Amino acid sequence: MSTSFERYQKRKLISSYFSVILSIALVLFLLGVLGLLVINTKKLADHFKEQVTITVFLKDAAKEVEITQLQKTLSMAPYTKSAEFVSKEKAAEITSDAIGEDFMDFLGYNPLQNSIDVHLNADYVTADQLDEIAKDLNSKDFVDEVSYDKPLISLLNDNVKRMSFWILVTSGIFTLIAVLLINSSIRLSIYSKRFIIKTMQMVGATKGFIRRPFIWNNVKLGMIGSIVAILAMAGVLSYMDKTFPELGLTNDPLIITLLFFAIFLLGVVISWISTFFAAQRFLNLRTDDLYY
Repeated sequence: MSTSFERYQKRKLISSYFSVILSIALVLFLLGVLGLLVINTKKLADHFKEQVTITVFLKDAAKEVEITQLQKTLSMAPYTKSAEFVSKEKAAEITSDAIGEDFMDFLGYNPLQNSIDVHLNADYVTADQLDEIAKDLNSKDFVDEVSYDKPLISLLNDNVKRMSFWILVTSGIFTLIAVLLINSSIRLSIYSKRFIIKTMQMVGATKGFIRRPFIWNNVKLGMIGSIVAILAMAGVLSYMDKTFPELGLTNDPLIITLLFFAIFLLGVVISWISTFFAAQRFLNLRTDDLYY
């Protein structure tokens, strides 16, 4: 009979430990994923900004040496990610493929112009910067027009600011939720041992002596939960990097390592603080209050 009871108690203890580890791991995993999103918010925003293109249309009278020199100048400019010359013949070919028929057969000539497509670095994709760049390019005699999507630029920047704000707000809320959930799990775990705590206290054990094994045990559970969360985050990060390699999510191993360390440390610190205050609460309870 005693053996069955011991097995029951052991299973109950393991179940209690498992629930604490699982709750810590799930909460820290969600918090870690959000942390990855916060870290990569700028990368995501920059990726979309760098899809913006300025098209510099050139006059038919533009000399080849002028076009070559302009392309080199643009390629070396701090705001340029890449600059590609597009001849009027290539532009006609692209347009024909897009509309599904050769429009030059109908018109009898090619109305398109030679151009240079300039992909910008993300930091320069603002309305003011683009106006300055366009003004400088338009000042050249052989440049006919500088074209870019102004409404798209404004919309893109507004959405990036809005997204960054809400990600930060969500991060704060999730951090608070993480602390509360981990604290609740640990308090429930200690609540089940409240009679043991009071018995030890009644036979003369000091508060520090009683608290110590609870703190160490829950800190170990916090470590295990943190490691599980980190492994899950590493799996998600690897999958995302293979699916969207252009985002370069793993290009900063130091930042990712620091995030993993922060998640591990957060699990340990929250477990330690929650256990300390939960144990202290039951140590300060009167014996009659243990039943409520």
